[in-house]
Amino acid sequence: MSQSDSGSGHKVTRPVTALVVILIAAALATGGYRFVLNSSDGPAHAQAPEKREAAPYVTEGSRLIVPPDSPVRKKLVVEAVGEKEIQRSLALPAMVEADPARTVKVSTPVTGLATDLKIHLGDRVTKGQELAVIDSGDLAQAYSDDEKAHATVKLTKQTLDRTLLLEKTSAAAAKDREQAQNDYAQAVSEQSRAETRLRSIGVEVHPKEGGSRLLVLKAPVAGSVIDLQIAPGAFLNDPTAALITIANLDTIWVTANVPEKDTALVAKGQSADVVFTAYPTETFKGDVLFVSDVLDPDTRRTRVRVAFDNPGTRLKVNMFANATFLSPKQNMVVVPTTALVLKDESDRVFVEVAPWTYEPRTVVVGFQQDDQVVITSGLKAGERIAVRGGVLLND
Repeated sequence: MSQSDSGSGHKVTRPVTALVVILIAAALATGGYRFVLNSSDGPAHAQAPEKREAAPYVTEGSRLIVPPDSPVRKKLVVEAVGEKEIQRSLALPAMVEADPARTVKVSTPVTGLATDLKIHLGDRVTKGQELAVIDSGDLAQAYSDDEKAHATVKLTKQTLDRTLLLEKTSAAAAKDREQAQNDYAQAVSEQSRAETRLRSIGVEVHPKEGGSRLLVLKAPVAGSVIDLQIAPGAFLNDPTAALITIANLDTIWVTANVPEKDTALVAKGQSADVVFTAYPTETFKGDVLFVSDVLDPDTRRTRVRVAFDNPGTRLKVNMFANATFLSPKQNMVVVPTTALVLKDESDRVFVEVAPWTYEPRTVVVGFQQDDQVVITSGLKAGERIAVRGGVLLND
């Protein structure tokens, strides 16, 4: 069974080749053992086969079946889909604005020089209160035109009366009477135009002391002076420019800009809670008064306004606030966020169709509140789904 090297005088023992061949053949025949030669070239030793891990699930069509020995069973948590009464809220930054229907811009109806300013920015004024004095040549011209028209009416009326008298005595022709009537009618029309001009300026038509070139601007409404664009010594030559802005702040608007994606969450008449930065401990409750029909093309937002009474003018124009819009309560299907599994950019859940048998289903998510999501399509209340561990079933 062994050979020796007689030339060196040393005896070397080697394993028999035939024995090695027999052991290898036996290993190949059984398929369940492997043999390793030890470091001393001794006989091979057999080792036990490695244990294979069970498959997490097996598929049958679209269904996934979790076998009894699958490690996934210990990690899956299955619960019934619930329905919950939800009132969705939308919180947005907002700002106080004056009500445009209670805001008046005062301008001068004539050109002229501002000689006196009787109010200051921020003052509260009453209706009819004097605001400013303007020395206007246009006003003097308007009074002059009215006086001329009045004199012309008086003269043409006398001429007409005299012509009618002469016509009765055949001392005047019919054409003279017709001319006198025409002249009188034109004079009356011119007088009416001159008086209308004075009324549009806002002055007395026939003052007892005669017309003046000084125009006194008066407040058309009661309110607060929120903008002032006039000063003594300024020459005013643009009748369309607003000199003074007066706003009645007994009622104010709180305006918020709603993102395009959330526009459907806000509607007229919807309740809103507003907290002003100046009064952080108070919550003002109101209703949505106005939702714009136009989307701003630059900001992609819609204007929403809430009206509030403002006793004592506590709420100032341009104050900052946070507005929370509350939608009506609705019963909605909700699931934990851990139940959702992303697949090809779609959300899906695994619905239990039989014990330890699941079927993937794509769902449409409405929105998230805390650790739950509202499902708008794809699930019904009462169905059982994997709320934890579903990712292990996602191939």
